Formats: sequence, C-alpha cells, structure tokens
Amino acid sequence: MTNEPIAVPENQVERHVIAAFRKVGASEPSLQAATRAMMHASRLGVDSHGVRLTQHYCRMLVGGRLNKNPRLTIDQRGPSSATVDGDDGLGHYAAYRAMELACELAQETGLAGVGVRRSSHLGAAGAYALAGAERGFIGFATTNTDSMVPLFGGAAAFHGTNPLAFAAPIPGQKPWLLDMATSSIPMNRVFLHQSLDKDLPTGVAADSSGVPVTDPHQAEMVLPLGGAEYGYKGAGLAGVATLLSAVLMGTTLDPDFIPMVGAQDIGTPRNMGHFVLAISPDHFAGRAVFESGMSRYVDSLRNAPARPGEQPMAPGDREWRQAELRSAQGIPLDPDTARFLNLSV
Repeated sequence: MTNEPIAVPENQVERHVIAAFRKVGASEPSLQAATRAMMHASRLGVDSHGVRLTQHYCRMLVGGRLNKNPRLTIDQRGPSSATVDGDDGLGHYAAYRAMELACELAQETGLAGVGVRRSSHLGAAGAYALAGAERGFIGFATTNTDSMVPLFGGAAAFHGTNPLAFAAPIPGQKPWLLDMATSSIPMNRVFLHQSLDKDLPTGVAADSSGVPVTDPHQAEMVLPLGGAEYGYKGAGLAGVATLLSAVLMGTTLDPDFIPMVGAQDIGTPRNMGHFVLAISPDHFAGRAVFESGMSRYVDSLRNAPARPGEQPMAPGDREWRQAELRSAQGIPLDPDTARFLNLSV
C-alpha cells in the first residue's frame, strides 16, 4: 500500500464529496457551501483545508457536534453591521452568508462588517475573502480556532492558527488573494504530513513541551509565524483574529474550545465565531481609480527586480497557477481521503 497521493479529476472529487455529505444527511445548502469552500482550497493547493476534511465533518455531523439542517438567522443592529447565527451547522454555510450580507450592506454604506456566532470550523478563510472580491469588493475574513500555537516564548498552546485572509478584484484577472495563518503552518498540514508519513520543515512545529520537531507524529503544536526570534509578530496577529472573531462576537476563546480533533465529545457544539468585512471601492476613490491602481500595483509587483532564479509574484499568483495545473492534472488526494470518498487508490 502506498502513502503517495493520487490525482483525481476535479469534477469527480466534487461529486464524491457531495455524495458523502448527502449520505450522512447534511442539508443541501450547507453541504453545497462546505463543498464549495473545500474545493476552493483543494484547487488552489491548500490541501490541509481541502476535501481531506470531508471525513472529519461527516463524523461530526453524525456525532451531533454539527447540526445537519441549520437555520441561519440575522441580527442587524446598524446600517453596516450584523451578526449571522450559524445554528451550530457547518461553518462554511454561515461564513459564505456573512460575506454575502457584508457585500449587500457595503453596497449601500461603503464598508460593512458581519460577525458569525454559533458556528464551526470554516476551512480556508480565503474562500470567503475571495467571495467578496468576486462580487467587486475588497474582502477580509478571519476566525479564531482552538489552542495549538504557543505564545512567543511560551511552552504551552494558547492561540489557534487564526487565519487572516484578504482579497481584492483586478479587472480582467484573477483576484489578488492573501490567505495566511498566523502560525508558521496550519495544524491541518501536520495531519496531512502524518497521513503521508512525511517530515515537516524545520522550525514550524513543536512537541508538547515546546521543543521544535520535524517528525509530524511527535508534533503537538505549531509555532507562531516569525519563528524563535520574531514569533511575537505571529502571536500578536493571532490575537487580532481572536479579538474580532471571539471577543467581539461573544463566542469561544481559543483556550476554551473543545478540540477540533481528538476529543471524545463529538456531540457538543463549539460555538465558534468568525468575522468578515467588505469594502466597496465605489465609495472611496471610485471604481475606475481603484481598478487602474490595482492593475498598476500588481504589474509593479510582478516586474520588481528579482534575485537570480527568482520571480516576484503578487499574492494569489502561486495559487492561481496551482489551480490551472490541477484543473489539467487532477486534485491530489492522500490515501485516507481517497478511501473515504470511495475513489481509487
């Protein structure tokens, strides 16, 4: 039996993910949102947050942690602010609705923030920032997660990997897209390396006492962005995600989460919070000025002086190239995921 990934055509992967969700009774709107978000990640090469999570989500739906048929509700308290109640369903459903609502409000007010409460893991935050950019807005999305990253100088997990994602439209091109964890890597990448039995890079993960390790089977935490000398930057940015997603929303703080994986309790909802923001260029310098500026900006990024053998890229360039490659060659699936989705290994 091989631990190497296999490549499967996109449409075939998507069909099997949808079938897996339908088999466990997930509602059509929530499973479509989850599939959309996971396929986004798998297409762009963010495999840690891609379709490999289908098995986990299905287990949580069966176990009762996730509501199979959530009814989203909205509490709007101002012209440019609102909260979406996710009804303990799949977080992708609530997060996409939050960005949709933020764009609707920002169309009138110029800028709108929408929070989410009583939600769950949303996958790649960039999926929701991108959803804003695809509607013509500057999009931002963040969430806090359960503790798996020590503080700078800390020896115990405190923050989650707490992503910050931004996207902006570019006329005639794929959007500018930045989706980054505030940790060195997301914890799901450790799980992926465990499945592939592949060593981690140096300086991205640590054992339970905070000692850096490269063996994914020994990794209990991931280190904050910036490493041993500058990790205070990543730790501080993680706090921004917690401030907006948990403190502002009145939801679960990082150290108080039931762990996403490994917990015996898979029947209690985790009350996760998210936060999204949409900014309308029309309400600032204007659409034409913004589009001209974005085009000139990304051109200057790509044509900046480069070291020998290197090529400067705009945020998202690497991911869009990966999407083109995977559209042609298929999405690589680890053996565990391929077996769960009933795809050939």
